Amino acid sequence: MDPKNNNRRDFLKLTSLSGMGLVGAQFITGCANSEAQSTESEDSVVKLAQRKYNQSFNMCGYGAPAIPTVRIGFVGLGSRGPGAVKRMSYLEGVEIKALCDVRPEQAQAAKDLLKGTNHDPELYTDGEDAWKMMCQREDLDLIYIATPWSLHTPMAVYAMEQGKHAATEVPAATTLEECWQLVETSERTKKHCCILENCCYDFFELLTLNMARQGYFGEIFHGEGAYIHDILDAFGSRKRFNSWRLRQNMDRRGNLYPTHGLGPICQIMNVNRGDKMDYLTSTSTNDFMMAAKVKELAAEDESFAEFDGKEFRGNMNTSVVKTHQGKTIMIQHDVSSPRPYSRIHLISGTKGAARKWPLPGKIALGHEGWHSEEEMKKIEEQYTPEMVKLLGDMARKAGGHGGMDFLMDWRLIDCLRHGLPLDHDVYDAASWSAIFPLSEWSVNNRSAPIDFPDFTGGAWENNAPVDKSLKNGVSTGVVIS
Repeated sequence: MDPKNNNRRDFLKLTSLSGMGLVGAQFITGCANSEAQSTESEDSVVKLAQRKYNQSFNMCGYGAPAIPTVRIGFVGLGSRGPGAVKRMSYLEGVEIKALCDVRPEQAQAAKDLLKGTNHDPELYTDGEDAWKMMCQREDLDLIYIATPWSLHTPMAVYAMEQGKHAATEVPAATTLEECWQLVETSERTKKHCCILENCCYDFFELLTLNMARQGYFGEIFHGEGAYIHDILDAFGSRKRFNSWRLRQNMDRRGNLYPTHGLGPICQIMNVNRGDKMDYLTSTSTNDFMMAAKVKELAAEDESFAEFDGKEFRGNMNTSVVKTHQGKTIMIQHDVSSPRPYSRIHLISGTKGAARKWPLPGKIALGHEGWHSEEEMKKIEEQYTPEMVKLLGDMARKAGGHGGMDFLMDWRLIDCLRHGLPLDHDVYDAASWSAIFPLSEWSVNNRSAPIDFPDFTGGAWENNAPVDKSLKNGVSTGVVIS
């Protein structure tokens, strides 16, 4: 489906398929501030990592009061935001009420995507604090955040303080202080803070999650995830990144973007729900490419001169997490090397293993080798989860990284409409994002281990695993009109 095609014959209407104090108001910054730098000292990182926390309310397994029609305001309409606006317009039980961006033309372009629909959102473009005015509206239930990373936590916190649920692009936070602030605010307000980790809804990841739940791999003791994506040339595109992502790679060292590879592994291994991440070690190579690229850009465009001569994070970061149950997770990050794209997605258990990249995804039950194509078809027939069976074709048409973005958005709305617990709660948002500052600390301290915060305050021992089976009151109702 072409996102620019407003032919409503292709409009998808999907009905539900399931019946330590931290910084305060001064922390909330304007939309123009997109140059996030870590302000945490190494001592404060260690203290925040070792913090003993008494949970005030457990958001894991919590179903907030049902919202039959979810009224949404979007902030950030550059790269990711417009696609989310379009996808949400396909869903029943959704009303797109507001669109916000500091660039009026971006907000208007997103609104133009809604021509021919029943959505007529108000635009918020008057200055860098326009998003606050949007959040203060009484007729919004959810704030959907797709801005540069430095604004994710401030906006999510402010939204929850204003009585709204928050859904934020990844990473949800870039410092441990931000991670704790998300947790405390969500618990205090009883508002969800959902990390929009789309890779948890890619089809092979959902397949292996369902297989793991049914014991196919035995007890899983090791997982691997990554974000290996050569976007070196894109760092020179001010149109797409406005240099904020280049600046992040200059100011921060470690795994800056862990959640794509980590999220699906954590859900399969029941992290925060029966196990927890215990400590982390991290190692980075030197930079062999980014500084040279910046010098090349500066020679062609003087606006890049400020970056010339600066030091950048290394090409490859490798971080390893040990869990409380004695299991391991390896996460890699490389956005500047000429390598094929990969998120790895490897899980290894006592009975078998799975690995997604290099494509196609593969399953094995021993050292003899991966299953044949015919065997894989049988596995898919048996273990493809209900969500994919019912929505997979529609998701592919709706778009968004092959359909996983659509499944993510549908699932979020379905949970909010029916008062169900979210698949990704605030503890996932905090712990998956915490790899960023923790890996940075370890890299700066000769790969020394650092404790992993327990954002659940011990509740991980009894929290139930994520259930995406849709087994509770599933009803059909996918209509193309």
